[in-house]
Amino acid sequence: MVVSTIEHEQAATTLDYSTLDLSNPCVLLETLQTLRQLVVQDGQDIFDSWCSPQRCVAVSRIQRQVFLSSGLNLAHYMALRRHDLRPLQAALVPWGLSSLGRLEGRVIPSLDAVIATLGAICKVNPATLPSRPALQEFLEGDRLLHQQTEDVLGQTTGERRVRIMVTLPTEAASDDNFVRDLLQRGTNCVRINCAHDNADLWAAMIDNARRAETETGHSCKVLMDLAGPKPRLDEVIAPDHKHRLLQGDCLVLTHDLPDPKDATCFRATCTLPEVIDRLQVGATAWIDDGRIGAIVEALTDQGVLLRITHASLKGSKLLPDKGLNFPGTDLQLSPLTAKDRQDLAFVAAHADIVGYSFVQSAADIKLLQQELAAQMTQPREIAIMAKIETPQAVNNLPALMVQAAGQQPFAVMIARGDLAIAIGYQRLAEIQEEILWLCEAAHIPVVWATQVLENLVKKGIPSRAEMTDAAMAEQAECVMLNKGPFVAEAVTMLDDVLTRMQAHQLKKTSQLRALHSWSGS
Repeated sequence: MVVSTIEHEQAATTLDYSTLDLSNPCVLLETLQTLRQLVVQDGQDIFDSWCSPQRCVAVSRIQRQVFLSSGLNLAHYMALRRHDLRPLQAALVPWGLSSLGRLEGRVIPSLDAVIATLGAICKVNPATLPSRPALQEFLEGDRLLHQQTEDVLGQTTGERRVRIMVTLPTEAASDDNFVRDLLQRGTNCVRINCAHDNADLWAAMIDNARRAETETGHSCKVLMDLAGPKPRLDEVIAPDHKHRLLQGDCLVLTHDLPDPKDATCFRATCTLPEVIDRLQVGATAWIDDGRIGAIVEALTDQGVLLRITHASLKGSKLLPDKGLNFPGTDLQLSPLTAKDRQDLAFVAAHADIVGYSFVQSAADIKLLQQELAAQMTQPREIAIMAKIETPQAVNNLPALMVQAAGQQPFAVMIARGDLAIAIGYQRLAEIQEEILWLCEAAHIPVVWATQVLENLVKKGIPSRAEMTDAAMAEQAECVMLNKGPFVAEAVTMLDDVLTRMQAHQLKKTSQLRALHSWSGS
């Protein structure tokens, strides 16, 4: 079961509101002062815990100067969120004060501003209170997020704040107009998935991207996404006269396929055969991004017998190369495969950002950093983008961010496809919000990914629900579109949506521009 990223830290002393009259501004002031003291103390403990086992000075681990204050603000935010702030929020609203709902990037300055104002209301000697933060101090978090976003994703096109990333198809290697058109429509970053194509095609894609930069005058970052240990179906055999899996059917995952004439149920091999030996009876399996669901019914001499629990009413096709997910099963896979290590030589020489699939811990980040150091003379110049797609990555996100951003430019991608399967669809929105909060507290840019405007990209017509999803991506720093025949048109529409939405929303904050959408009575 996934644990909240904010609840994951060991509980410390928390506020008890049961005997407090928070409608009294002086009681409210005293409570906030106590909260601030706890946040400062507990935050420093968290910050120190990110150091070595010898609890050395924290700056020895955070070697990027720009991340020192960001790391401390993240620690303060985690300390703050150990408390239930809802009673305080409700008590602050009648006084016209901040309800503390938008303080992620500036925890202590926000608390100090509220405390100083409450002190004036209660006529308390200002010398006994924290100093009211200067405007520059209050806006420092916004500046740091802007700086770290540019360090990873580059500058935006025009006035739009949120970047657009596009996954390149194979045709981008041969069609030099393809990337140019994407950049002219508003694309800021292109993604190459190392799970597909090869080094020659990747090089051609990058050459076309660099040429398009020169011709259009628009900068374009190149993200190369390592494939990672993603189990997939390899070879597939269907029983005679049967082409689709139905609920109740059986599927055997096996190391070796039998003669097709002997197949009595669907059979398939796996690209990572060691996964088969780690499954237990009762384990859950999902195939093809959750389109097919199954449960391990038995372990046999041939492999693992799966019983299909979810499939289309008309049956679902079982095709090679479709992804396999086993939520709840520890597959004991290294996040860097042999192929990833081989691909890193090319990535280190050509990419601006390396995408890290199925990263789960700070140790995984350190492993990639060591591999980059072996490949590059300046390994801290390349940015890392961690794809958050497992419960372990969610739980370990703070330490993961410190290890990465403490050394080099860093961003987080919310890989909502695998993440939804791993934690349950009903928890995706909640966990996505928590990831956004924590990243803003650390001033780390976030990429909103998976199935954005998918109907538009694939079919040319968007659904109403995905338009709202695209608009809500204003909370992130970048939105990723997958490949499809109408991806250029999707970039144009997404550029328009994001440009319009930034007049209404900045991260979590509503922007109240004048509205002229309705006529007066």
